[in-house]
Amino acid sequence: MPKSSSLGNVKRVLCLVATAGGTASLHANAASGSWVWLFDGADLNAWRNYQAAEPSAGWQIVDGNLTRVGSAGDLITRETYADFELELEWRVAPGGNSGIFFHADETQPRIYLTAPELQILDDAGHRDGNDPLTSAGSNYALHPVPRGIVKSAGEWNHVRLRVDGDVVTHWLNDVKVVEYELGSADWRQRVAASKFADWPRYGSLREGHIGLQDHGDEVAFRHIRIRRLSPVAAQQ
Repeated sequence: MPKSSSLGNVKRVLCLVATAGGTASLHANAASGSWVWLFDGADLNAWRNYQAAEPSAGWQIVDGNLTRVGSAGDLITRETYADFELELEWRVAPGGNSGIFFHADETQPRIYLTAPELQILDDAGHRDGNDPLTSAGSNYALHPVPRGIVKSAGEWNHVRLRVDGDVVTHWLNDVKVVEYELGSADWRQRVAASKFADWPRYGSLREGHIGLQDHGDEVAFRHIRIRRLSPVAAQQ
């Protein structure tokens, strides 16, 4: 590629980051080519609704943020991912509930019948916040989180979700809060003791869509980026 064209591409990426309000670290990583923007504040091209061809009107870009503004349905990535690292920021309205799904397919009527969920919640304003198993940052209903890490409703929280083979790790506001192994004896025991025991495909896939949940509450997302993990990247 000619040098001038390459430089132009870098400038275009940096411009998109600036539009989305990204930090200096986002600038550097986006320009390196390691990370891909799933939402840069400009469009929803990387997304569609679950079992639909396009995003619904309930998902809108408001002040540069991907926002659930009305009845919307769950949103999923157009592409599927196996091993990956995902970063984003989220905020919910008081009492709000949402989630981030991964390894979802569309064989079932609801996304949560196959996909594990990283919980999004206003812990202080929602009854699920009384239980560490269903509080913000948890592997919903299976793996609990420590208290006092999530921010108040209306504030931005930073999430990092890493899936490296069967090992899944959650970070909330730069604190590692959950780690588990898909398919392990511990995983199987936890699933068997939960409502997921009746869902035979739950957590069984090793590749699928990323999903953002419509739980009926206002939720907003920004700075959504992802990188696929190769054997080299997974060691970093």
